[in-house]
Amino acid sequence: MHQKEKGLFDLLSKMYYHSTEIIFFFNREGKVISMNPAAEKILNKEVIEEMVAGNPAAICMTCRGYMSESDLRTCRSCYLYSGQNEGSFQVYLDTKEKGVLPYTATFQTIDAEKGTRLFMLRDMSEQFETQELLVQKILMRRVVSAQENERKRISRELHDSVAQELVSLLVDIRLFKYMNATEKVKEKAVQIEGSLMRLLDDVQHLSVQLRPATLDDLGLEAAFRTHFKSLERNFGLSVHLESNIKAKRYEGEIETVVYRICQEAVFNALKYAEVDDVHVQLQEKDNKLCLNIYDEGIGFNVEHIHPKGTGLGLYGMQERADLVFGQLTIQSQPKKGTTISLIIPLEKEDESNEDNYSR
Repeated sequence: MHQKEKGLFDLLSKMYYHSTEIIFFFNREGKVISMNPAAEKILNKEVIEEMVAGNPAAICMTCRGYMSESDLRTCRSCYLYSGQNEGSFQVYLDTKEKGVLPYTATFQTIDAEKGTRLFMLRDMSEQFETQELLVQKILMRRVVSAQENERKRISRELHDSVAQELVSLLVDIRLFKYMNATEKVKEKAVQIEGSLMRLLDDVQHLSVQLRPATLDDLGLEAAFRTHFKSLERNFGLSVHLESNIKAKRYEGEIETVVYRICQEAVFNALKYAEVDDVHVQLQEKDNKLCLNIYDEGIGFNVEHIHPKGTGLGLYGMQERADLVFGQLTIQSQPKKGTTISLIIPLEKEDESNEDNYSR
């Protein structure tokens, strides 16, 4: 053997024995004639024994089918016995410790005269998990976007239609005061006027809760101030806002996430913290948008969170933060208050394939 050939043989031997990819050699009849250490690591002892014994069906003890154009997993036209399946495809193996895992397979004849074929496998479970997380994030973004658009539509409908009709009715009712009517009729008109006023307030409050127009028109700080005034007027909760962003605008998606997380955090403080004051800080610094909500209420054990109610919730807040690559931290202890912090980077790679909220 020439020196060059010997060097190549040594390199191929090292690749075979030290590669993290799984390598099998099959003969014409489908028997395994060799497998590398990476293959032995994933196979159960019984499978290896059957392969060493020359059982051509031994691979079937670990194989759970391959992906075809019509099936996610199938054994029809098995790649071992059908020349049509030579090339690259996806196959599933039942491994020794991790269960059924997806692999990218390469299957080809390397010695046509002897019928020797090479079967190489690369574990794709990590890539599949990453892909699944990405798909989930994209789907989550689209769902949230659809929810916000529907909230906006209903909010405008309440404001432009229902609220205007109520105002019109109020005007008509007030005319009774100046008409030639009995005192009883006038008294009833006053009662109806009061009921309509309360209903109008409820409709306007619901409209703002669904999607505040100030968020779309004027931005975060204005939306916060409007929302906090409403909380103080309706619930007696004082929310102290410190902000340095003024009228600055951000991507619609970022503004929505920050507003919803703050809305949920403040409302949770109102419901559970047993406080009259909540502090909110909204600042932009070092190319990051930072939101902090803290109170000096009864607090809770972060390690034992039991979601309550039907609101966005702490888990939903984390999902929202993930959509804009934000970092959400929750710090709380019983009788020592709660602090919720959100940090969103304002510079990130272009994501042309992902949807953004429209303002």
